[in-house]
Amino acid sequence: MTITPFAARFEANPHAKSDAEREAILADPGFGTHFTDHMFVADWTPDEGWQDPRVVPYGPITLDPSAAVLHYAQEIFEGLKAYAHESSIQLFRAEQNAARMQRSAHRLALPPLPVDWFLGSIDALVRADHTWVPSGGERSLYLRPFMYASESFLGVRPAAKVTYSVIASPAGAYFKGGLKPVSIWLSTTYTRAGAGGTGAAKCGGNYAASLLPQQEGIAHGCDQVVFLDSIEQTWIEELGGMNLFFVQSDGSIVTPALTGSILEGITRDSILTLAADLGHDVTQRRVSLDEWRTGVADGTITEIFACGTAAVVTPVGTLRWDDGEVTCGTGEAGKVTSEIRSALVDIQYGRAEDRHGWLRPIAGPPSA
Repeated sequence: MTITPFAARFEANPHAKSDAEREAILADPGFGTHFTDHMFVADWTPDEGWQDPRVVPYGPITLDPSAAVLHYAQEIFEGLKAYAHESSIQLFRAEQNAARMQRSAHRLALPPLPVDWFLGSIDALVRADHTWVPSGGERSLYLRPFMYASESFLGVRPAAKVTYSVIASPAGAYFKGGLKPVSIWLSTTYTRAGAGGTGAAKCGGNYAASLLPQQEGIAHGCDQVVFLDSIEQTWIEELGGMNLFFVQSDGSIVTPALTGSILEGITRDSILTLAADLGHDVTQRRVSLDEWRTGVADGTITEIFACGTAAVVTPVGTLRWDDGEVTCGTGEAGKVTSEIRSALVDIQYGRAEDRHGWLRPIAGPPSA
């Protein structure tokens, strides 16, 4: 596949990490704690449109105290990964991230970023910082594109100046304990998003809304929190940042249907395809809290797992609430969960054939 490199101005970081410093980080990167030497930036105004694409030294962002994003939370973001293959660096379904960012932009009244700008910004940054892409194990370079209202004003209206940026962070495992079932706290006081709200957009407000119930869950000894629908408080939606799947005793798989308040996960969509490839009957429908509880208790539900870009696929063990709990599985990842996870990461890391055309190589030679 030949892809034309995106033209972006490049400014080398005079304070880039030394080879030794970078290698020390890559040996144990953690998740989201270290960042590469550069970042991509572009600007938008109604008159000029998107302009001045540039890769510049990673560093603090200067904002006026009246910048709209600080007052009205007009911002969106994405998350995807670059993977080191034997002779290339590959992205996984990046076009889907570009499309979802456009949908999020529409919901938050931000200007849509053209797909070629989205893909070009990723290419430009990864080319500049290609030595930061870790290899070995299940390491990757996590990419965080984001867009925010940078106009200085205090009126409540869509901003007339917007900034788009991409930063990158070498990533190891999201959960340090390995592939072990996580425990989930059931939030009955709070919801993540409401009908007609921003639940299907990838914006910071949705995640901010999950932080207090997340704290509540941690206080009860849980790793994550699950949210119910905001109207009936009956139907399972998603975790604070991951979609859910339920494996049935007959081998079929069910995931909550998208309702407008659930994020359309790209990992979720990939799993729908891969599970069908593996012979599983996959259904998208509403799943009630009672179905979770009784299904685990009577053996109808044999495995539960969550998925997302950062954590990939994570088994779910215990669901806990104020006066009870129910545990699915034996403390290890189930057979179907492990099978699906392996099918996904093997494509991402180039160990299996990419039959669906999901991988895309980084375009052009390194900038550095």
